[in-house]
Amino acid sequence: MKTIQNILVLMILVALLANCIPSKKRNADTENQEGNQQENPETQTSDSLQSQSLIRCSTMEVLEKHMARTPDLRSKMETIETLCQRVIQRNKKNKVSGTDTISIPTIVHVIYSNDVENISDEQISSQIDVLNQDFTKTNEDSSQIPEEFMGIAAETNIHFSLDSILRIPATRDSWGTDDQMKFASNGGSNVISPETHLNIWVCTIGGGILGYAQFPGDSADTDGIVVSSQFFGTKGSVTPPFNKGRTTTHEVGHWLNLRHIWGDGNCSQDDFVEDTPRSDGPNYGCPEYPIVRCESNDITMNFMDYTDDACMYMFTEGQKERMRSVFAIDGPRESFIK
Repeated sequence: MKTIQNILVLMILVALLANCIPSKKRNADTENQEGNQQENPETQTSDSLQSQSLIRCSTMEVLEKHMARTPDLRSKMETIETLCQRVIQRNKKNKVSGTDTISIPTIVHVIYSNDVENISDEQISSQIDVLNQDFTKTNEDSSQIPEEFMGIAAETNIHFSLDSILRIPATRDSWGTDDQMKFASNGGSNVISPETHLNIWVCTIGGGILGYAQFPGDSADTDGIVVSSQFFGTKGSVTPPFNKGRTTTHEVGHWLNLRHIWGDGNCSQDDFVEDTPRSDGPNYGCPEYPIVRCESNDITMNFMDYTDDACMYMFTEGQKERMRSVFAIDGPRESFIK
């Protein structure tokens, strides 16, 4: 486990730059992971192979685009990082635990061009159920957490409620990652009350991309997460091996300021969470515990890795502290609890 590090603004700047991983790096990570797992190709399932051909998350690539077009975004995120670390350390010093439930009303924008994309209310409700289970550690598969990590598995005390569903017929077959679906002027649906509501756009992103999110501090006009309909919820049109709603859990983690479990870099790159082991790349499929990277066992079952839905089932206490810190006084999501 990592020891507490003092994160200076300069280090944050380097970290943010390192986080922007191009597709070639991601492909290299995939190849390295196949070697690390030492899995016999003949025993790999078609679902496992499919999970490696899809793009689990495009959040960091979207962040890179947003930084390029918004010059002050980097400094805003640095300020948020400094605040989060200060809140976390203050709570540790004063032995403050997150006991109050934080409630997040959720608006789902369903943008569809065919009946399959126009997912049912039941499918949407199943996703809200998954969020509440995963963020309160009431998910049944949490019993599979290895003993090494059981002591740090967290109940975050964050609850989600379905506020409303908007259904927007469209003519586009896919939307990409340029936030086009977030504007009615483009045929999408405008964000609603982002200061008090989580907005989720469910549509076909395209390019094999499952989902992406926006970090705190970015534009209110595009705040929220985007998930392709076939990976949203547990019922209806969902497609294995991403049919247990964990894409949305992963992206909401980003929306609450969590980074990927490997910090989107090598063994020296941090995810800014004290109790997660260092790693140098994502894991795919359903790796058999333990997977050793950076001289420690990877926490492959964490929601912020890239494993299949059935093989991720925990947040850590450190991740809980980080997520809850964005709701602190002067935090980027303080308005949710005012």
